Amino acid sequence: MTLLAVFRSRAQALDFIARLKGAGVPVQAVSTPKEAGVGCGVSAKFDGRFRARAGTLLAARKYSAFAGFMRAQGDFYVYE
Repeated sequence: MTLLAVFRSRAQALDFIARLKGAGVPVQAVSTPKEAGVGCGVSAKFDGRFRARAGTLLAARKYSAFAGFMRAQGDFYVYE
């Protein structure tokens, strides 16, 4: 399952992506889908198998701009 970590801040999204890569998570920066309803434009896309590791990093950094996780559902993304 594909997940997106959605942020309201481009800087925080890119920081999170760098930290995920440093933790060995295959991740890429992608355009935030319009369904997210946030204006940043950048999200972290990764495999759902790494959600626990992503959650640990999110909790450690206390990202104020984190909007939530979205999962792929057909051609769209929905918040979990």
